[in-house]
Amino acid sequence: MILLELSISPLDKGESVGEYVARALDVIDRSGVPYRLNPMGTVMEGEWDEVMAVCRACLDALSTDCRRVSMAIKIDYREGPGGRIEEKTRTVSRHLGRDLAE
Repeated sequence: MILLELSISPLDKGESVGEYVARALDVIDRSGVPYRLNPMGTVMEGEWDEVMAVCRACLDALSTDCRRVSMAIKIDYREGPGGRIEEKTRTVSRHLGRDLAE
């Protein structure tokens, strides 16, 4: 199972790119892949081909009117079932003995 963190934004649209990030998030949300949005990117969980297809679809969505797009991808592979997208943060909270901000 893969945890993949994607940060995607156009480099040719100026300082405010929220409109384009939202377009990519729409692709991710509609994909059905479990995900968590954070201030610096989005973490998705799934099989390799599944999450990479979502990354490609995000690029396709932005490249319709963006001439240059930056994508930063970080991948954590681990054998076993899904559910790590939530379990990893719960484990840290258990070690601390308290809930953390999400």
